[in-house]
Amino acid sequence: MSIARIIEPATAALDRTLASHRRASLWLSLLSLALFLPGFFSLQPMDRDEPRFAQATKQMLETGDYVSIRFQDEARNKKPVGIYWMQAAVVSAADALGLPQARTTIWVYRLVSLLGAVSAVLLTYWTALAFLQRRNAFLAALLLASTILLGVEARLAKTDAVVLATVMAAMGALARFYLAPKAQRGWGLPFIFWTAIGLGLLVKGPITPMVPLFAGVVLAVKDRGARWLPAMRPLPGLVWALLLVVPWFVLIMVATKGAFLTDSVGNDMLGKVSSGQEAHGAPPLTYFVAFWVTAWPMAPLAALAAPFAWRARREPAVAFLLAWIVPFWLLFEAIPTKLPHYVLPVYPAIAILIAIAIERGELALSRTWGRVMLRLLPGLALLLFAVGMGLSFYTGRAPGTAAFAVTPFLLWLAFHLLRDIGREPIDQSVLGGVALAFCAYVFVFSGVMTSGPFEPWRMSPRLSEASQRVAKLLPECRRLDPATSGGFNEPSLVFLTGTSLRMIDGAQTARFIEEQPCRVAFVDVREEAAFRSALAPTSQVALYERVQGVNLNGGRKLDIAIYARKPAP
Repeated sequence: MSIARIIEPATAALDRTLASHRRASLWLSLLSLALFLPGFFSLQPMDRDEPRFAQATKQMLETGDYVSIRFQDEARNKKPVGIYWMQAAVVSAADALGLPQARTTIWVYRLVSLLGAVSAVLLTYWTALAFLQRRNAFLAALLLASTILLGVEARLAKTDAVVLATVMAAMGALARFYLAPKAQRGWGLPFIFWTAIGLGLLVKGPITPMVPLFAGVVLAVKDRGARWLPAMRPLPGLVWALLLVVPWFVLIMVATKGAFLTDSVGNDMLGKVSSGQEAHGAPPLTYFVAFWVTAWPMAPLAALAAPFAWRARREPAVAFLLAWIVPFWLLFEAIPTKLPHYVLPVYPAIAILIAIAIERGELALSRTWGRVMLRLLPGLALLLFAVGMGLSFYTGRAPGTAAFAVTPFLLWLAFHLLRDIGREPIDQSVLGGVALAFCAYVFVFSGVMTSGPFEPWRMSPRLSEASQRVAKLLPECRRLDPATSGGFNEPSLVFLTGTSLRMIDGAQTARFIEEQPCRVAFVDVREEAAFRSALAPTSQVALYERVQGVNLNGGRKLDIAIYARKPAP
């Protein structure tokens, strides 16, 4: 059976869906959730950034200090406070609604990112309407929703999905200022633009204002003027944006005696510019290479749209999108520190550019390399499937039920896309690629990463569960304090076991655990000899369990012993 017999009804349903903006937005929300939710509730805290953000939020709730940002006793002055406030509000609401252990349930913290990612998709649709008819604006937003990178950020309790939503609000307004400056009167769009700038500053500092600033400067140079600037109400708008940020900034500067500015700008931001921070250095063109994976299934279509973008580069709509993409991308290619999500703010512009090429019938489909590019749509899904099955064979553990349920659909879709792609209308190939992405995400996030094959990498959850089993073996202890970790220092263990967890060496761990009864210690095998030699000859400390696996960061094999001190006889 041809895949067209499946996709054609979906295309017809798409046309019915687009009868109104409200229905289009509803379906975009539902489809985004379908793409983002596999694995959302069951993935472990993903070291290291996610549990650092979540733990800092948890400490705000524990201490009642909503100004300073701390990870245990360490000041966390790398990012502003916005994301922590949002997470704290959601966790407090979950607590009030009676969700058990809300403060140590990582998916509750992720709800902010999920909302940010869905908002970014909806705002991409709104932005694309400045360039496209409703149908192709919908396709552009759907392409963004299906990308691997946005799907990953929607599942992590950190800043980037929310930042993308603020970027899209700002760029949607800027697109309308630029393309139709005389039509933009009143305060509606300026309010959207400058509120997005203020919220972006409060969530991740300069990233949100950087995108429209770079694009605006490039466009002003190209056009030899910025006739669209007065409609933006720059002076009152800037004052409003600063009013959203300055009160907290003053409080944090007082609380840290100026250290926040030194740490966030001097050490974090400028440090990334001057050198590869935290072992994340990489050469130029790294993002170009990574794009073929992180932007799947959009990446092959971007390659097909590139010749059109070059030919139409002087047209206002295409020039706006290129001014959005190129300077931002080049800057981050030049900066030594590189992480895949740094270039996420330009992905919506690429999706809109692809949709413009589709609307005009300008994708390079007739050339041989075009047909090769299109076959990357199913190709990467098959690669993800092969990696997941390979991991299953390597660990000797079967994937979860979700993987087995979705595998026939994944393979069937991939086979028919490989066979038929390019023969059918391109929008059908886009919908086929999105459907394949959904199958791949169910397979990877629900079927592999939250089940048997990924079990060796779930060290912090397994250690937390093991400590609870040990507590049941010591009924005379009302509870076990998660006191120390000797040699395993991942933030996820702090988040899951408690803010008071001490991460020290083996000898210090032994001395600390013997100070009081009913304490537990996680001791890495590399520190175990020092730990045992530091115990007193009459020690009440005993070994209860061993947990073996692999560190999610770096891939080092781990063998961690769980010791506890019994109460005195």
